Amino acid sequence: MMKTDRLYAITLYLLNHGKTSASALARHFEVSIRTIQRDIDSLCQADIPIIAETGVGGGYYLAESFRMDAQTATAEDYARILTALKGYLTAFSDAKTESTLEKIATLTKQKNESIILDFSVLRETNEDLMKLLQDAIKQKKAVRFQYTNTENVSRLHTVEPIALVYRWYAWYLLAYSTIKDDYRTYKLIRMCKAEMTAQNFTKEHESAERILENSHSDTRMPTIVNVYCKASARAKAIEYLNGEIAREYDNGDCDMNLYVIESEHLWFGTLLSLGDDIIVKEPLHIRERMKIAAEKISNLY
Repeated sequence: MMKTDRLYAITLYLLNHGKTSASALARHFEVSIRTIQRDIDSLCQADIPIIAETGVGGGYYLAESFRMDAQTATAEDYARILTALKGYLTAFSDAKTESTLEKIATLTKQKNESIILDFSVLRETNEDLMKLLQDAIKQKKAVRFQYTNTENVSRLHTVEPIALVYRWYAWYLLAYSTIKDDYRTYKLIRMCKAEMTAQNFTKEHESAERILENSHSDTRMPTIVNVYCKASARAKAIEYLNGEIAREYDNGDCDMNLYVIESEHLWFGTLLSLGDDIIVKEPLHIRERMKIAAEKISNLY
């Protein structure tokens, strides 16, 4: 990246991320801390109002009065934004986003798209629930709902909703639990009887991105499952189980590592569907689980 491009990129980064340390900027732009310090000096000489704080928790940030010229974005930039907005609308219907898309479309002449994002697989069947949660997030009101966890235990929860998040192939609500004094994620498909309450947020929350970066409430550590996979199931195991080949054999068979979340069920059903084309080698408790499930199915017939 040329220096002038990096100076512009640093300004945008500080504008979007707020106070950032020299070491964090150096990592992001893949340069030395000394280079970042020289770049900051160059920006200050160009009358960009960058404030430097020293000590623990220090860093660089832009004065609140600073604003970028709206014309710095190019037609190509707007074309990328347009592509992203169209992809968003395939996943979630939203009149305001459609209005934004119409405005952006007038700012670019690029009509032949080289990339099309189709996220229709992400569509949540209960869009009324998603709208209710979005309204609660905007109004900063707590929501109450019945929630059934992976152990099939149902409880009533009242939380402060922060953001809707799509991860692990499903929609989740990122929220603050006042009872647990912690940020947690709740799978939308397991929620029912949701309602917005009149209860205001008990405190001002950080951005969803920052909460997800700092939160330690997610305990979904993957389990490594080592399997012997026949050549006939190899492509399916890679596609549906995200398998990584550890060893290949001359006949096309292979040893493969799968990284699974044991509390989820899709991966286990997929393993069963592959029948005798895939054999679990380790860990032993997954082997036993497969054996018991296969015996139960066999006994039905």
